Amino acid sequence: MQCLLVIGCVWPEPNSSAAGSRMLQLLEFFLAENYKITFVTTAARSEFAVDLEKMNIASEVIKMNHPSFDELLKNVQPDLVLFDRFMTEEQFGWRVDENCPEAIKILDTEDLHFLRKTRIEAFKKNKNSKDLYFDAEITKREIASIYRCDLSLIISEAEIKLLQEEFRISSKLLYYLPFQLEPISEEEKINLPGFEQRNNFISIGNFLHEPNWNAILYLKEEIWPLIRKEVPGAKLYIYGAYPSQKVWNLHNEKEGFIVKGRAENAEAIMRNAKVCLAPIRFGAGLKGKLIQAMQCGTPAVTTSIGAEGIPGDLAWNGYITNDQQEFAKKAVCLYTEENLWKDAIENGFRIINSRFNKIEHQQEFSKKLAELIQNISVYRRENFVGRMLQHHQHRSTYFMAKFIEEKEKSKLL
Repeated sequence: MQCLLVIGCVWPEPNSSAAGSRMLQLLEFFLAENYKITFVTTAARSEFAVDLEKMNIASEVIKMNHPSFDELLKNVQPDLVLFDRFMTEEQFGWRVDENCPEAIKILDTEDLHFLRKTRIEAFKKNKNSKDLYFDAEITKREIASIYRCDLSLIISEAEIKLLQEEFRISSKLLYYLPFQLEPISEEEKINLPGFEQRNNFISIGNFLHEPNWNAILYLKEEIWPLIRKEVPGAKLYIYGAYPSQKVWNLHNEKEGFIVKGRAENAEAIMRNAKVCLAPIRFGAGLKGKLIQAMQCGTPAVTTSIGAEGIPGDLAWNGYITNDQQEFAKKAVCLYTEENLWKDAIENGFRIINSRFNKIEHQQEFSKKLAELIQNISVYRRENFVGRMLQHHQHRSTYFMAKFIEEKEKSKLL
């Protein structure tokens, strides 16, 4: 039995964020491949995290810049190490190389952080993100991490294209792996609430994620008043994990803007909403809320950023627009016109079944892993840039870690 060590950025919370769902999907894949899994993270244990023990996955909290991680590596002896986002590779990659040089290193980017961060900055400065990301420190860090790993999992085709065309990264280092979802059967479609059974609008997203907060504020100030003018009795329910006081302050019963906070059962709530609104103006990766809307037969109005990487060449399950007037108009159309609504949800089912088919993606990923394992020496020999970056960056990280270790020892003395 092969051993997998997952170094998590946080504990996986599938009910709190798309990133949590993504990690759970990866864990389930490796369990199905008969890997013995150990999950570790420096983050404090979360009450909302999935129960890894029930999944037969060992887990523990680890310390940063501490030699105890070296001992853990020696005990686990992983055949494969999965880094959850590039920050964990920066912190622990050199220790993996030092203690388990033969272990295959896979980076799950979740989304390209440099793209998300520079899009935020570009939005605030009214600039093109392309003018910013080439010079940004986070870009250099994340691209270097991709080179140092044997394979990087990229969740969006748009991000694969960016890495290959703008940064000239070899396709051998990148692997497209979006969400892996069960196909929606005809029986499931029939059992979903219909047009007449549904009421109100919904918007949902983890509030620790800045694009979600910005989208809710945009709805409140610009878009929702236009929608409410056309459908006065409608309400917009706002859900999301980790709402701050500024989120709760947006709640207004008279305006029909209802802030609910964390959803105990996001799927049930989405299934009963008539239209999902996601005016996301910056961000990266795939938007889990919009994927879930499709699974629940709920049409959505979003932006080009919101839809990025999801439909491919297929029709969207609603409308895509970056204009606030058009956004409100299309939301009202979906809310009031049953035929449009029904056509939209069929588009969503088609996207889920053809682009995110769990069986198909897992079969292809299994083949890719087998090829990587069998030809790892060739992969590494052809990735000289990665070996060079590994040498220089790991030496600097090594000395910084040793400095911190000695500093902590002196405190104890």
